[in-house]
Amino acid sequence: MSHSGPRGAINTSDEKIFALADLVSRRGAARAAGKKLVQCHGCFDIVHPGHVRHLRQAKAMGDLLLVTITGDSLISKGSGRPLIPQELRAENLAALDFVDWVVIDEHPTAAELLEVTRPDLYVKGREYETNNDPRFQAERQTVERHGGAVVFSSGDVVFSSTALIAAMDHSVDPFHKRLSQLTREAELQVLALNQLVASFAGKRVLVVGETILDTYVMCDRPEVAGESPIMTLRPLERRQYDGGAAIIARHLAALGARPVLVTALPDNDEGTALRHRLIAQGIEVRSITATANLPEKQRFLVGSQKVLKIDLVESVPLDAAHQERLLRLAEETARASTSTQACHAAIIADFGLGLLTPTLLTKLCRTLRKHVNIMTGDVSGRRSSLRSMRGMDLLCPSESELRDAMRLYGEGLPLVAWNLMQETKTRNTIITMGAEGLIGFDRLPESTATQDGWQSRLKGEHVPALCPLALDPLGCGDALLSTATVALASGASLIQASFLGACAAGIEVERLGNIPVAATDLRRMFTRVHGAHLTYAAPEVIASRGSLLRAS
Repeated sequence: MSHSGPRGAINTSDEKIFALADLVSRRGAARAAGKKLVQCHGCFDIVHPGHVRHLRQAKAMGDLLLVTITGDSLISKGSGRPLIPQELRAENLAALDFVDWVVIDEHPTAAELLEVTRPDLYVKGREYETNNDPRFQAERQTVERHGGAVVFSSGDVVFSSTALIAAMDHSVDPFHKRLSQLTREAELQVLALNQLVASFAGKRVLVVGETILDTYVMCDRPEVAGESPIMTLRPLERRQYDGGAAIIARHLAALGARPVLVTALPDNDEGTALRHRLIAQGIEVRSITATANLPEKQRFLVGSQKVLKIDLVESVPLDAAHQERLLRLAEETARASTSTQACHAAIIADFGLGLLTPTLLTKLCRTLRKHVNIMTGDVSGRRSSLRSMRGMDLLCPSESELRDAMRLYGEGLPLVAWNLMQETKTRNTIITMGAEGLIGFDRLPESTATQDGWQSRLKGEHVPALCPLALDPLGCGDALLSTATVALASGASLIQASFLGACAAGIEVERLGNIPVAATDLRRMFTRVHGAHLTYAAPEVIASRGSLLRAS
């Protein structure tokens, strides 16, 4: 992946968090450079809009913004508080671009730390202006004794973390309650998930499918053309991402696996550049020669809003000889040889561009089934062939892709999923439903049925969407498929694979463009889910969970 703009995926928030010893030296250097230090202090258990405005206003008053937070053991706001462990609270604050430094304070008030930092300005909320609490008065005296000033922010938007938490306690939101149920499951605890993600390392995964270039053209705000009422776009920047089967392979590499991509690439500079990019990311590339250029999908954006999509795609189906060559190449890659290890899993991705015909898909599934323990697949677009993927361990279509493939639009989702699984002899499916999350369906053996009918042989587990606001849905399904596949290849249950897949999709949807999800991203995501009070855990559960998070 390459683009000319800044890489939005880079996360440098960890560089902002440091210990007291480092703070002393940094404060000295800032003072020598004549920089004005502004300090804010608090619990920041839930960073809500009021906090964000408060901190942004504070940063505008100086050159550097230091945020100090009270350590877990010193917070006395009621049972189960803090809801989020100190390390995650510090990370949430460091993720704000206007926060420069974050330090965890191991004292009951900020007075001791203020003796060290001696800020030029100490900013508190407007509610402290008439506060006679001796703890705050001690902080104020410390700041002023060293020549600093205490400033009260305007408080134009007031939120109370305690009130928010109390409101969430009485909420009846079924999505949050479902998340609470999931995070109480033993196999979805942080320690178990961390061990599972660690086992991704070294898993050899075959990926078969079309490679696509996803281009984002960032434009100035649109205008109306003079010659007719049509929209005029002025491109400012182009960003290009590897898509299709290539991004699936990149996700796998970022998760610690050893992907091998089998695809068709043109024998030109564009194909060569793509091959070199993938190899540099630790991906082995095996390809047949494509007669057409790399398919490119261009999306024109104003801000983060997509306003136009153009598909520069030449659909050139493979002739019989090329189909046979691709099939043999995939089989040779999947099986063990004297020089290579057998693949732990195989992913077949049909993007409907002509590389994988229905007949070739069926042959691929039958051939690869002999050599891999886990075989998964997904489709994209109306020309793809979901029903030709047979004998799979997992299929991951969206609800619309599933209903289009089965031509069933009014029936209940479990019945439609069951029909697909029965027809294709697939063991599991994960059906994505956008903002409603996903459902993982498990087709149980006949011997486990408690009554006649398919209902007793189908088990479904719902995982709510883990990102309430979608910035860019492009690539969410690929992130889910990659993560769920390597999880199953590492011995995960369906609910573990579904939950980790939902985490990966939640990460991807928050990013603009097709950017690989790394193992560290995945760990951060499920740790945050467990740490958030939105899971409705009881106070005693939260307290024990906080200990587990800090131990892990």
